[in-house]
Amino acid sequence: MREKYSVGIAYLFIGYIPENQDLYDSLQKAGYVLKFKPVLPNKDGAHKGNIDADLVLQRLIDFYENHFEGAVIVTSDGDFYSLVKFLYQHSKLKLVMSPYKDTCSSLLKKTAREKIVFMNNLRHKLEYKKKSTA
Repeated sequence: MREKYSVGIAYLFIGYIPENQDLYDSLQKAGYVLKFKPVLPNKDGAHKGNIDADLVLQRLIDFYENHFEGAVIVTSDGDFYSLVKFLYQHSKLKLVMSPYKDTCSSLLKKTAREKIVFMNNLRHKLEYKKKSTA
């Protein structure tokens, strides 16, 4: 994302689970700025770290403090419709990257217009391929 879209700061909003510390360390080494939110297990033991409001708040703080030229948002979630609309209207939306075209919110597609790309056709470029030792 840094090379192709000139992303300077790549925030990753994520629920904090102590057992995932190795993952967090790897992401930070790769250049992500991690923004943690505490999580609690639900009834079935799964963790849910709802980060939507945190992402929106950070974008608005950065917008009003003039900390960015534009945003690249990775989501398929229609909950980000208002943020995408705001950034688009203020010429601050560089791109919305949606993991899957089929599951992407139709509202998000309409709002991002020409500034949306779908990552499901990038699998061959993004997947990890183990190097052969032979």
